[in-house]
Amino acid sequence: MKFSTRDLIDGIRSGDKRLIGKAITLVESKKAEHRLQAEELLKEIMPYTGKSVRVGITGVPGAGKSTFIENFGRLAIAHHKKVAVLAIDPSSAINKGSILGDKTRMEELAKEENAFIRPSPSSGFLGGVANTTFETMMICEAAGYDYILIETVGVGQSEVLVADITDVFLFLKITGGGDELQGIKRGIMEMVDIIFINKVDESNLQKAKNTKLELKRALDFIPPKEEGWKVPILLGSALRNEGLGDVYNAIDEFINQKKKNERFEGVRTQQAEKRFEYWVQEYILATLKKSNSVEEAYLQHKKNASAMVSNPSTEAKLFVERFLSDGSDKD
Repeated sequence: MKFSTRDLIDGIRSGDKRLIGKAITLVESKKAEHRLQAEELLKEIMPYTGKSVRVGITGVPGAGKSTFIENFGRLAIAHHKKVAVLAIDPSSAINKGSILGDKTRMEELAKEENAFIRPSPSSGFLGGVANTTFETMMICEAAGYDYILIETVGVGQSEVLVADITDVFLFLKITGGGDELQGIKRGIMEMVDIIFINKVDESNLQKAKNTKLELKRALDFIPPKEEGWKVPILLGSALRNEGLGDVYNAIDEFINQKKKNERFEGVRTQQAEKRFEYWVQEYILATLKKSNSVEEAYLQHKKNASAMVSNPSTEAKLFVERFLSDGSDKD
């Protein structure tokens, strides 16, 4: 059954999870008719967006992200908050399908009336972040969710992309043998707002404290991302619900600090501008490729790039200059 834009908006505003899911599916669709309806829908719900706290959560595989999100979400709900989880699944390289299925990993949270979980396949998009995650977040905000938790697969550029659409960037760490900082990229440390060392118990408490000390030393060499904010390094166990209250309070304190610095809305404005720039590129390419001659040229330059006939960046430049320099095909 096809739903009208008004049906979807009413469903979103009333918190109907089935219609929220249908609206997200519409936004994720690449079909031209669906894109038109999605644009209409997003325009109509904009006045109801922007009131949530957007939290990006990253960490290497095995850091316990799903367990953390499930129990943190239940804690937030206990504080009378509504929680939406956007879990970006890595996609199958063959059929672009979702592999992990986060609802099966967050069974208890999925049962909560005030929780909404949406696994979204990355569909091969750069860094494992769905290209419509920002728009999906808008739908969840319009539905009245107070916390939007975005889980990354923790690889590649996903951290950068998630940091670019969230208010708080949370890094989950676990203790390990050898150099505790090995494998931690400086880029992550520059983006992080809160660090939570997970899976801490009596058997590894000292190791966790050593990890905390090493992380603290590393952060001392990095200029503060937010004036007046010292990145807290918290210890606990998401599985045993230990330390999650500290994370909840730290998020609240960080948001208050950003607002005190009058940067909260400014950062969101910059993020919206980045989304604009992304979609400009998408629409320009999509529009150009509607022309058969342009499509042929695009495929030829792409073939040259893939065969390394010339540098891929050079082929991209040649293609763009050919059709955009004077607004017409020079041939």
